[in-house]
Amino acid sequence: MKDILQGFKNFIMRGNVIELAVAFVIGAAFAEVVKAIVEGLLTPLIAALFGEVSLGGVLQFTINNADFYPGVVLNALITFLFTAAAIYFFVVLPINKLAERRNRGKVEEPAATAEDVLLLQEIRDLLKNRPTV
Repeated sequence: MKDILQGFKNFIMRGNVIELAVAFVIGAAFAEVVKAIVEGLLTPLIAALFGEVSLGGVLQFTINNADFYPGVVLNALITFLFTAAAIYFFVVLPINKLAERRNRGKVEEPAATAEDVLLLQEIRDLLKNRPTV
């Protein structure tokens, strides 16, 4: 039983499990921020343009007693696009600009030559400098 508990403790204390838990919590909090941006800024824009907050009830039709609601699909599509735009313009773009500023003036070091390539170059040089018979 002690080995099982020790194994469980080792599993929980691994860095990747803790990092995953932290990422999950941060992701949930970030989802709330994005939701607030969409509901507080972008959804009122739909209401201003179409006169209703949701297009679900605006666009609908019936064929053979079957109700179709293309407005629901259109509303979901617009919400998705607005959410993606909010993430891009309020998160991705500023972080990319920040990373660009940090890397300004830094010169990338050339990648080190692989050991096998160095060995082949050494063999080549030895063969080139060997005396001819």
